[in-house]
Amino acid sequence: MNTTNNNLFSLQGEVAIVTGGTGHIGYAIAEGLSQFGANVVIAGRDEDKCCNVAQKISSKTGNKCIGVKLDISSRESVKYGFKKAALNMGGINILINNSSYSAQNSLGKMTDEEWQIGLDGTITGVMICTQEVLHYLQKSQCQNRAIVNIASMYGIVSPDPRIYGDTGFDNPPNYGVGKAAIIHLTKYAACHLAQYGVRVNCISPGPFPDLEVQENKWFIKRLKEKTPLNRIGHPQEIKGAVVFLSSNASSYVTGHNLVVDGGWTIW
Repeated sequence: MNTTNNNLFSLQGEVAIVTGGTGHIGYAIAEGLSQFGANVVIAGRDEDKCCNVAQKISSKTGNKCIGVKLDISSRESVKYGFKKAALNMGGINILINNSSYSAQNSLGKMTDEEWQIGLDGTITGVMICTQEVLHYLQKSQCQNRAIVNIASMYGIVSPDPRIYGDTGFDNPPNYGVGKAAIIHLTKYAACHLAQYGVRVNCISPGPFPDLEVQENKWFIKRLKEKTPLNRIGHPQEIKGAVVFLSSNASSYVTGHNLVVDGGWTIW
């Protein structure tokens, strides 16, 4: 394996699919992979939005980028999306499990249905995508084959209810439980897929509030105060972690949870 400084992080000629690739963090992930040479598939429920984002990224980086419709709540949709991606790109050798959805409610009021929606939108979606991509990873001619799951700091620690005040924001219990399950599934899959040369790792982002949430200055101030680096994260700061775990720079890393949280979970 050639690991000179010039190509250690290179993804030239490789194919990565990013679920939830049009979102706040998903866009940055897709752009970062493309900047390091990957041909990228933007996958999500809104096909037109995915295609628009793909075109925007491709025009910046010069690398091939396409959009496909993919709903992680439907196995058939995932199958179709991966098939379309592989046919258009000539295969898949990197999967970024970034997409998620949840149902909001408090611990005491959450219904059985809401609880299940949150679990399906986190751990079940990752499980389905992992199962359905294996065929493409195993037959890939690329030496580098990787799955990177996006978990959360709330898969490691509980949300602190004191930071929310009367903002109306909250983090439901099913979200953190599902993200914690992603961390464990990452380790399990890493053990069982190593025999096929597939590395499986995850990233736990910290406070990366989207633009709408950032409009609440009081809440952002509380987030900053609770973070050792005393600021919120910017989407661009997730790129390095994703490129590292997706490339040969991490060729001997599997089953790892890389925390990118400004120090949130250290105290």
